[in-house]
Amino acid sequence: MATAATTPNVEVVNAPATSTAPVVLTPAAVTKVKEIMATQEPIPAGLRIGVVGGGCSGFQYSMSFENAAGMMDKVVRVGDLKVFVDATSAMYLNGCTVDYVETLEAAGFKFENPQVKSTCGCGSSFSV
Repeated sequence: MATAATTPNVEVVNAPATSTAPVVLTPAAVTKVKEIMATQEPIPAGLRIGVVGGGCSGFQYSMSFENAAGMMDKVVRVGDLKVFVDATSAMYLNGCTVDYVETLEAAGFKFENPQVKSTCGCGSSFSV
């Protein structure tokens, strides 16, 4: 008995031209993500940005590479980069900008989220 294939319910949003994108990446962040993706074997389809429970303030950001969108993902296109955001994370990331910063002390991705009410001392977790 054959079963019907289900098509993921994926919403594609082109960013930053639209304000409906749950997250926006700066040019520096896009460049760094593409640089890291190019070293992966096989090259992933895109970047997943999410919010998970944990950390000393209640939530923390997560970033990983993905090969396909999930059932309830929003797919944000930043140029030719696909960014996958699940529906739950999209609520916490609305209006968030991700940047890549290099200083003499450290380098990494920085999240600027207008919904955050407080962060922990290390800056890795937040509460809303």
